[in-house]
Amino acid sequence: MRNAIEFEVWGDYALFTDPLTKIGGEKLTYQVPTYQALKGIVESVYWKPTIVMIVDAVRIMNPIQMESKGIRPIEYKGGNTLANYTYLKQPRYQVRAHFEFNLHRPDMAFDRNENKHYSIMKRSLKAGGRRDVFLGARECQAYVEPCVFGEGEGFYDNYEELHFGTMVHGINYPDETGDNQMEVRLWNAVMKHGVITFPRPEECNLTRPIKKMKVKQFNETNVQSADALLDEIGGE
Repeated sequence: MRNAIEFEVWGDYALFTDPLTKIGGEKLTYQVPTYQALKGIVESVYWKPTIVMIVDAVRIMNPIQMESKGIRPIEYKGGNTLANYTYLKQPRYQVRAHFEFNLHRPDMAFDRNENKHYSIMKRSLKAGGRRDVFLGARECQAYVEPCVFGEGEGFYDNYEELHFGTMVHGINYPDETGDNQMEVRLWNAVMKHGVITFPRPEECNLTRPIKKMKVKQFNETNVQSADALLDEIGGE
């Protein structure tokens, strides 16, 4: 696919928080990354409001291991407390994703240059991303580099199927759906031979509203076009 990227992301720890565990303050990670977490990683590599990042698949390279840590999170009313967070240990993933133009943003039509966006994305990936990369949480620093999806040996290559039950897939934001509402998407995650293939956001049938939200406005005055950005970083 002309507008696709493939990369490997890894770190010492990951925390893809199961929202059911946030209520008591003792966070527990999902066993595998969510679509939204991986989308956030792709957007840390390169993002513009002109485009929408679509995560196609993730390959789990290392065995799923968990480790609990004592944490002193800051409380909203001041002070701090004690909690146990359960992280994934030594996570490593291969990710395949691509971008499409966001047709819900006619205000960004001036920036729809696929070749320029793709060139910047490839450069950004080789540089390790345009922003800091994290595996689910701010304290879980991660690193990215280009790869060929499917190359190398993965721990779960010979596992037929593993089911992870109902998980959060991602968040519907107004600028990507055209509706003035934030929603959460749910799905039943299944890994086959180490690979989880994600349905597209609009293919998820389980959605729940969160709150009303308006679209943030972008235009030529507050967004640098891909043409200008590519010229700034050195052309093709």
